[in-house]
Amino acid sequence: MMKHKFWIAIALSLAWGCSSKTDQADAYGTFEAQEVTVSAQTGGQILAFEAQEGAPVEEGALIALIDTTLYKLQLEELYAGMGGVKSKVVTIGAQNEILKEQIANLKVNIARVEKMLKEDAATRKQYDDLTGQVAVLEKQIAANTTQMNSVNAELLVMQAKKNLVLEQFSRSRVCSPISGVVIEKYAEAGEITAAGKPLAKVANLSLMKLKVYVSGAQLGKLKTGHACTVRIDDGEKGYRTFRGRISRVSEKAEFTPKIIQTKEERVTLVYAVTIEVPNDGTLKAGMPGEAIF
Repeated sequence: MMKHKFWIAIALSLAWGCSSKTDQADAYGTFEAQEVTVSAQTGGQILAFEAQEGAPVEEGALIALIDTTLYKLQLEELYAGMGGVKSKVVTIGAQNEILKEQIANLKVNIARVEKMLKEDAATRKQYDDLTGQVAVLEKQIAANTTQMNSVNAELLVMQAKKNLVLEQFSRSRVCSPISGVVIEKYAEAGEITAAGKPLAKVANLSLMKLKVYVSGAQLGKLKTGHACTVRIDDGEKGYRTFRGRISRVSEKAEFTPKIIQTKEERVTLVYAVTIEVPNDGTLKAGMPGEAIF
């Protein structure tokens, strides 16, 4: 009797195991991660390479530092030149102030001579000499003002050059554009790099994307934003499930990829569906997955 119950229990266990594995999914695919290749924006020797493969990085964190000696020297030259130009502006401004003071004094004398002319105590030549001196000084102020405008324009050009060098300075700091994990390094500290050369690859593993393919018959019940169930194999007979959200449904059909199996056999045209799945560290890029809608 005991032996009979034992075999019944074994049969039920096998039946349950088979039924759990034969529960068909609606679509199949593989997981992908958001991967960003971080490249150098300027050339030179890599002074420091902070990123380590497998290490997490935050958005904006320093990955590599490229030599900035040349830019530093250019900045020093520009700052020195800008200092000289600014001193010219100060000098011209001081000269104009002196000229304005002289004009003010001359106008006082002109007023006196005008009164003396009415009393025949001064000559017309004295009056003309004073007004002529004022005209000369005013022309000199106008010339100085033109020169100052030219110097200010020169200063603006140097300021633009300074901003360019500062931008090159900032581009020498190679930072991560996203938060994630460094999955590959393509260079090391001490090497010479060039603008556009890849230095590292960073992947956002916190949110994985399962790309699956469905037939036209399944397409009608799929909407962007809808929740669904995603599962992966857990052992030989079990599954581990996750909650996912449909983030994209392809607008046009394509031929079935050879590595993809859809629910209906011999379907030649399918639609790509992308499902976002929060990752607890279990999901890996390239791992197969199933979706149940």
